[in-house]
Amino acid sequence: MTPVLSLLGRGLLAGGVSGVLAGGFARLIAEPVMDKAVDIESARSAAAGEVGVEVFTRGEQHFGLMVALLAVGLALGALFGLVYYVVHRSDLGSDAWGRSLRLATAGLVGVWLLPFLRYPANPPGVGSGDTVDGRTDAWLAATVMGLVAVAGALLLHSWLVSRGASAPLRHVVVTAVPVVALVLMFVILPNNTDPVEVPPTLLWDFRVLSAGTMVILWIAMGAVLGLLGLLGLRTSAARGAVPEAVAAS
Repeated sequence: MTPVLSLLGRGLLAGGVSGVLAGGFARLIAEPVMDKAVDIESARSAAAGEVGVEVFTRGEQHFGLMVALLAVGLALGALFGLVYYVVHRSDLGSDAWGRSLRLATAGLVGVWLLPFLRYPANPPGVGSGDTVDGRTDAWLAATVMGLVAVAGALLLHSWLVSRGASAPLRHVVVTAVPVVALVLMFVILPNNTDPVEVPPTLLWDFRVLSAGTMVILWIAMGAVLGLLGLLGLRTSAARGAVPEAVAAS
């Protein structure tokens, strides 16, 4: 099997495991908070005289969330494995654990953290249907800016290493790039003007649990891919040792 296919398979496995873990966390911990938000929205609609038809039951929605997180994990895992190959293809056998965790952290910052800081997650029922397209476009723009910032920080770090820059300087510069990108997001991207009509405690709990779900998804993916890389190295070393032992005998 070629290295790229091997990393693609490992990425899919890592993404699947992380998706299951994140889905389990969301189901057991985050879903009760979401249910409270749904109940508040239902009560608000009933008070306004709005009659809605429940297309999916609450249980089906819970199951759908777990399936969605599994699908997201698989998709991100495949992409994660390919990106790992592209970034480290010149030396795939070195520091699989550390490299995988660092890349996962970079993905977490670029894909989730920076957009989340600009547009924090809101419970179900928050936001008008008339503004959903604009909010989606703004979030996608924030995600693109986050990815560009992280990619630029990694490239800048590699350049500084080649120039012999000290570790403190590299760390400061790499940290400054996402911070500058976040400031630009607040300056360039539009604000979300939809009212958030839920209790502050519920809103805080929802956002914290949403953050926990994403952290589990990304860090678990990096950890599993790193462990699979270490296992692959040990397997390769063991296979290489067998001919040597036969030749010595």
